[in-house]
Amino acid sequence: MNALCLFIIGVASPFKTEACDRHRQRKADHTRKEEAYGEEEEEEEEDRGGSLGVSQDLFCTLRDFTMALVSEFLGQLTLNFGGESEPKFPTVVAAGDFDPAKDAARIETAVKTKGVDEQTIIDILTRRSYSQRREIAFEYEKRSKKDMITALKGALSGSLEAVILGLMKSTAQYDASEIKGSIKGLGTDEETLIEMVCSRSADELVEIKRVYKELFKKELEKDVAGDTSGDFKGLLMALVQAKRDEPSNIVDYEKIDQDARALYEAGVKRKGTDVATWITIMSERSVPHLQKVFDRYKSYSPYDMQESIRKEVKGDLEKSFLTLVECFENKQQYFANRLSEAMKGKSAKEKVVTRIIVSRCEVDLMKIRTEFKKLNQKSLYQTITEHTKGDYQKVLLSLCGGDD
Repeated sequence: MNALCLFIIGVASPFKTEACDRHRQRKADHTRKEEAYGEEEEEEEEDRGGSLGVSQDLFCTLRDFTMALVSEFLGQLTLNFGGESEPKFPTVVAAGDFDPAKDAARIETAVKTKGVDEQTIIDILTRRSYSQRREIAFEYEKRSKKDMITALKGALSGSLEAVILGLMKSTAQYDASEIKGSIKGLGTDEETLIEMVCSRSADELVEIKRVYKELFKKELEKDVAGDTSGDFKGLLMALVQAKRDEPSNIVDYEKIDQDARALYEAGVKRKGTDVATWITIMSERSVPHLQKVFDRYKSYSPYDMQESIRKEVKGDLEKSFLTLVECFENKQQYFANRLSEAMKGKSAKEKVVTRIIVSRCEVDLMKIRTEFKKLNQKSLYQTITEHTKGDYQKVLLSLCGGDD
């Protein structure tokens, strides 16, 4: 109820003004008619209404205002249900009491300190949003006449440097850089490429493509195509084109059944696999639709979708399809699994841990933390403590945002 009241207060003012303006116009029109009809008509109007003029003012204002509120409220409902944008569950949010000039001065001192004051750098940059970090960088350059990112590169090293420099990029810039790194030079880091392309939404991929071209002066599609081949290339190219349907408020049960049957007939039912059909359905249908398709699929196949993938395809194509299905069903659980796998041994696979923590801390790391504890009966915070050390551990724990 409080939320509804705040909503009404928020939108009331402009609509009330419009309603009053409209009624004043009607009153002016009515006044002109009265003058035309003469004094006799005016007296008749008074006999019928008495104080009706005041009541009519109130009625018209309330009626128009109420209709405007209803229209706005329905519009908000439409906005909330439409589109592919996902709710955010970040561990890093904008600092409330933010002074970029003060932060810049502290970082400058930390960088110049003999031995470097890493803790101050960690404390500031892991507790500010990306846009706030950019403001700090602007103030830093203004006061020191030096680029803050260059200064941080010179002051830091190793895994801590990788995390801090990652935080100085937007989420899309970081993702684009990771994709570039996975296909740069001899050989391709398929594991990273699969994670980055198969776990991102169509909206995110559109932004990554834009930023990729801006940063590297190349088309992402061309670079991916040049470093992959066969059906694996076909799937990644289809995903990068970002042609996925928008979620709909209307559930199309007939299409759900058709897609479930098509997936079955293209795979488990036949000898060999019609990979093209799988690629089309998994790269073009909306996520809510696919969730229902996979559920319906079980009525046709003796195996669920993930089991079917393992039986039908192998190698990078298998990993890609499995990543897609895992992300369609529960994206945060997928990342929790990835973190769990990366911290199974005595030491962590730092590249994987860094990439997930940095890329998701302003997106959904809070929810990943929840899924991680469900899977491992141990918090992500505790696991990081056990498998990392030094300043790298400190920066990860700060981005993690607390224990569960």
